[in-house]
Amino acid sequence: MDAKSPSQSCTTLTDLVLPSETNPLNNLFGGELLARMDRAASIAARRHSRRIVVTASVNHVAFNRSIALGSVVTIEAKVSRAFSTSMEVFIDVWIEDRESGARSKANEAIYTFVAVDDMGLPVKVPAISPESKLEKDRYDGALRRKQLSLVLAGKMKPSEATELKAIFEE
Repeated sequence: MDAKSPSQSCTTLTDLVLPSETNPLNNLFGGELLARMDRAASIAARRHSRRIVVTASVNHVAFNRSIALGSVVTIEAKVSRAFSTSMEVFIDVWIEDRESGARSKANEAIYTFVAVDDMGLPVKVPAISPESKLEKDRYDGALRRKQLSLVLAGKMKPSEATELKAIFEE
């Protein structure tokens, strides 16, 4: 299986925030944003693996800015690293200024997907070959994030988390 670049999985979804999707403060419901991010990330994971994918975890979500009614929201998702059968997908959420059209980052998230066959059993996925500095930074951080998740879940001993140990030993 040949490695793929993150750009090959890039998925961009753009949509408008409608009244039925907002809370009493007229901001996009967090759950609505999570669902939109999940859809974009699943498409990115499927593009990378060319398989059925299932959401394994939502590893990180940062709701840094509220997204107002009527906003144009763009969600960009790319596979940041692939492991044996799983893929970490990094998601950036942008909002567009109504007058200037300038985009600013509102939120971000990291999801993990697993590629499966028709019976729902995990299957191998291609590796990632990052190209840009941002892609390389996200790729490097993915192993630390995976090890931290495994340690917190009790599936890895802290002493085995070599990437995490390296941070504290520098």
